[in-house]
Amino acid sequence: MTDDTDATDASAPTAATAATDAGAAIAATGATAATDDTDAAAATRPAGAAPRRLPVTDVSLVVLIGTSGAGKSSFARKHFLPTQVVSSDFCRGLVADDENDQSASAEAFDVLHYIVGKRLAAGRLTVVDATNVQPEARRQLVRIARDHDVLPIAIVLDVPPGVCAERNRSRPDRQLPAHVVPRQHRELRRSLRGLEREGFRKVHVLRGEAEVEAAGIVLEKRFNDLRHLTGPFDIVGDIHGCRSELETLLTRLGWTLVRDEAGRPVDAVHPAGRTAVFVGDLVDRGPDTPGVLRLVMGMVAAGHAVCVPGNHENKLGRALDGRKVTVSHGLQESLDQLAQEPEEFRAEVRTFIRGLVSHYLLDGGALVVCHAGLPEKYHGRASGRVRSHALYGDTTGETDEYGLPVRYPWAEEYRGRALVVYGHTPVPSAGFVNNTICLDTGCVFGGSLTALRYPERELVVVEAEREWYAPVRPMRTDAPGGREGRPLDLADVAGRRVVETALHGRVAVREENAAAALEVMSRFAIDPRLLAYLPPTMAPSATSGRPGYLEHPDEAFAAYRADGVGQVVCEEKHMGSRAVVLVARDGAALEKRFGPAGPGAIWTRTGRAFLGDDALTAAVLDRLRAAAERAGLFEELRTGWLLLDAELMPWSLKAVELLRRQYAAVGAAAGAALPEVLAALERAGGRGLDVAALTGRQRQRAADAQAFTEAYRRYCWPTEGLAGIRLAPFQVLAAEGANLAVRPHDEHLAWIDRLVEADEAVEADEADGAAGAARADEAAGEGDRAAPLLHRTGRLVVDTADEASLAAGVAWWEELTAAGGEGMVVKPLASLVRGRAGEGRPGGLVQPGVKVRGREYLRIVYGPDYTEHLDRLRQRFLGHKRSLALREYALGLEALDRLAAGEPLWRVHEPVFAVLALESEPVDPRL
Repeated sequence: MTDDTDATDASAPTAATAATDAGAAIAATGATAATDDTDAAAATRPAGAAPRRLPVTDVSLVVLIGTSGAGKSSFARKHFLPTQVVSSDFCRGLVADDENDQSASAEAFDVLHYIVGKRLAAGRLTVVDATNVQPEARRQLVRIARDHDVLPIAIVLDVPPGVCAERNRSRPDRQLPAHVVPRQHRELRRSLRGLEREGFRKVHVLRGEAEVEAAGIVLEKRFNDLRHLTGPFDIVGDIHGCRSELETLLTRLGWTLVRDEAGRPVDAVHPAGRTAVFVGDLVDRGPDTPGVLRLVMGMVAAGHAVCVPGNHENKLGRALDGRKVTVSHGLQESLDQLAQEPEEFRAEVRTFIRGLVSHYLLDGGALVVCHAGLPEKYHGRASGRVRSHALYGDTTGETDEYGLPVRYPWAEEYRGRALVVYGHTPVPSAGFVNNTICLDTGCVFGGSLTALRYPERELVVVEAEREWYAPVRPMRTDAPGGREGRPLDLADVAGRRVVETALHGRVAVREENAAAALEVMSRFAIDPRLLAYLPPTMAPSATSGRPGYLEHPDEAFAAYRADGVGQVVCEEKHMGSRAVVLVARDGAALEKRFGPAGPGAIWTRTGRAFLGDDALTAAVLDRLRAAAERAGLFEELRTGWLLLDAELMPWSLKAVELLRRQYAAVGAAAGAALPEVLAALERAGGRGLDVAALTGRQRQRAADAQAFTEAYRRYCWPTEGLAGIRLAPFQVLAAEGANLAVRPHDEHLAWIDRLVEADEAVEADEADGAAGAARADEAAGEGDRAAPLLHRTGRLVVDTADEASLAAGVAWWEELTAAGGEGMVVKPLASLVRGRAGEGRPGGLVQPGVKVRGREYLRIVYGPDYTEHLDRLRQRFLGHKRSLALREYALGLEALDRLAAGEPLWRVHEPVFAVLALESEPVDPRL
């Protein structure tokens, strides 16, 4: 059931009948809509009158009107910023290199109109400095203002023609024919009385030099601009006269009702200072429209609430004003109920409704509240069209089988930054669609009354006491567009992109990189609804100058010490591949947040499914889920799912073809060729030839090849099912409503230790159960018990200012690498860290981690004999890799922030896609 008016009233919000927001607020306050001194009394105002302050809306089109020489340019320079003024003379100079070339006027005004349009589209106050004495010139400017839904304001400089002519004569660059100024002045005088009819919302007329000189400009905020109110807010959906349910809802939200002598609620106060916001449709259909109005009007008057109008308030207000309306859709109930109230109350209702503004910008512009929804281009704008959309929404032009208009699904296409909260179209339950949410859950139709707690994004629901009004059409089964609307669109990712991040500012993605990422994402990636994060690349430590080493912990410790990081944690680098794991407590928890049901997913750094076997993936996730359950992490973090950063081992599990093709082939070739070479050289030496040096080099090559083979083989072992697979989580990235990646690393490692211990217990329980079934005759197999799935991450905390601690860190790394380990990753213990400030600016992000790889592992990267070429390899350039690591890190955290905030999929996917795109940047793959 929709609450649209019928065909007769559907025309209500047209320009002829619907007041704009400014007009509504003006009517409410009793102020005049303009200071247009165009009447006879104003025409006789003496020169030298008291200074006047001219109100100008902060986002509007100001049109200066006056004859040549009236002082428009001087007035503009005095009262507005140079960038706010668009001058016809300047535009004439742009196209003709001569500001006085009148033959270029047509082209100059084309340029002027284009600039004005671009500024208004960007929401900038714009001032047009031209004569504008002809109606045709003003008409085009008013049209541009209307096209961009801003108020056109006229400032008329009515200066005597003799003064203007004398000023023009004193300018050597401008000599006008004698008839020009008198003609312009006659056109100006003829225009004065009709400026409002032309569409100007405010008209300021300054008469004479003294009044022009004494005038001042006062910038006024738009009526819908409440960005200074930051909440917290309790936003209430459509009430439709259900006073009792409203009282229950406010009480449940923590409000204390204030009652009058008759016991009627006339205000409500929240002990935490929250502000209520009502999305309109307070009236009609329900049992107590006056009671709802009395309470809401009292809260608004006391400053405890703000309210936007619904289409039902708009219609009721016109009816109370005595205008002709079609009495339908519950209006008669409101009129009958209000007829029982005193005339004073009805007058208060009329004033209240006339003063309602179509929509509000709140919380710095991050929140928009209106009745029927509002596309981003209308946010903060003021026009009849904006008010119409805010009150009635948009339709497809079709009607359904119930004779009601079919709503255009604007929320499916919404890509705005602000959260739009609205009502108007009843839905069974509220849900977010592309950063919008409809709170009309059909209370009057027997549904419920819903409030959104902002910024918490929590819904509070009160069931209707009964069906107060039978709906014409059953409520829709879902919010417009489904859970995520149209979740992903090619336009969201194609071409050059710029992603705003909270930690690293704007991150640009090249068009060619976006194309490469789109190819991977569309062909190989897992379900994008699950792909909430991609890990960043990791920069290596600075190149070591130590003999025989390309990388060493000393450089990593020194770099963090220079950035002011006092403590770092050294984490064992596992012999596997990076994996992101999303594990759900149950299928319902995953479906509720991400859409698909199931146990979760495991994916690679490029978003591909890590394991090609769905059954094996499910088995890994089931073990991880059981460990998380046993460790109590789901309860502790109050979540139904966890997102983990991990290493999945062995390396051969993912890269078996790479190993065969690239690494095993090198080892096999060396094993086949070098023994024959050495044998030949030994025979040559036996014949007395001087091949000692050559033999020595070949023996070293053979030793290097053997070391290379041993190095990569450490990363390979056979697996069968879960047997042999090791998962080493090292960070808990996110849980429901929380970005955990910014928490200190010692907290993460403590959680991981609990997971590992729990998994050992789970594995032991499973093995004991199997042993009990097998009895004593299989006791010999107990020694073959499979190792637990989860693997602990070794770590050591190092104090960068303590020499003994630094030496212990180096020794730990040497011990790891001597035992065949890959190396370690050094991270700030505090996780998210900014470096020391410099030159009066805050420090930038510090690398979230640097890898320090061991000598033997680097053979895999640089080749068997890389140690013989260290001088050349030390010339490697790390700047681009480090920049890439920081950008991807900031994008990853941005994705997690958006995920935690419950933002729509396309917003979460935007930084995730950018990480994948940046991976296409040309960087030495060995770094």
